[in-house]
Amino acid sequence: MKLLIRCAAVALFALLSNAQAQTYPNKPIRLVVPFPAGGPTDILGRAIGAKLSEAMGQPVVVDNRGGAGGGLGADSVAKSAPDGHTILLGTTGTHTINPNLYSKLPYDPIKDFVAISLVVKYINILVVNPNVPVKNVAELIALARQKPGEITFGSAGNGSSNHLTGEMLATMAGVKMQHVPYKGSGPALNDVIAGQLSFMFDQYSTVAPQVKAGRLRAIGVATPKRHALMPDVPTVAETVPGFEVSAWYGMFVAANTPRDIVNRLNAEFSKIMKMPDIHERMTALGWDPITNTPEQFTAQIKVELAIWADVVKKSGARID
Repeated sequence: MKLLIRCAAVALFALLSNAQAQTYPNKPIRLVVPFPAGGPTDILGRAIGAKLSEAMGQPVVVDNRGGAGGGLGADSVAKSAPDGHTILLGTTGTHTINPNLYSKLPYDPIKDFVAISLVVKYINILVVNPNVPVKNVAELIALARQKPGEITFGSAGNGSSNHLTGEMLATMAGVKMQHVPYKGSGPALNDVIAGQLSFMFDQYSTVAPQVKAGRLRAIGVATPKRHALMPDVPTVAETVPGFEVSAWYGMFVAANTPRDIVNRLNAEFSKIMKMPDIHERMTALGWDPITNTPEQFTAQIKVELAIWADVVKKSGARID
């Protein structure tokens, strides 16, 4: 009797999920951007949201929920109804760094979400104040060896991706550098420009105007290959073999969202990121539009969770 009841419940759930998928979407879609308005995550979310609205025939409302390195917004989606009407624009931070950094993270990056697709990969540039007497990564490392603990680097805060990228460089190069956390990348970058800090890793879209104006010097990119937008800037890996930081944005929904809905969203995001106007806008910001399958995206996150676990452990960073 119990087996019959269980089978009936499974069948009913399958019927309801199928019906739900067939009528999807039947109300406005909420796209949660887990950072404040005006930043790069918000810019990306609004550009994609407008296209998704056209494709789905429903309004897409961008909901900025900043805090805890993107964790507050991510948690709100993890606890949302699994019906595809609430989507998270997740980041490297929300799904691979925060789980290793926060001792009491309220969500599990794998169990509490369905990964839909990557949408963008982006490059981080190592920039120094022009008065720092280095022209390349090798010279920066040599200077750090001469002055242990005196070379400073800024970040958007403890545990942020640019903090841990800087820690990764120090660890792999075998040198001691001083991390200075800020409340956001903007103030930190301003202090690199002002000469209060030696260097910083930050996005191309943020640092490129300052590099072109001569207020910063770009000496390395954190990708395995040189980037087309800065072809003359070497990779950090050319000096520190194996150095690579994968930074990305991707889409997620709550766990147990019907597969038909996941497939529909995956297909739509794939189309959107290939649109000429979106592609052109993204590449101009130093972002590489790229999509993949839910399975590929999930596998990538699992690999990166292990990588960042090692970086966090060696850096000693921890948030309770």
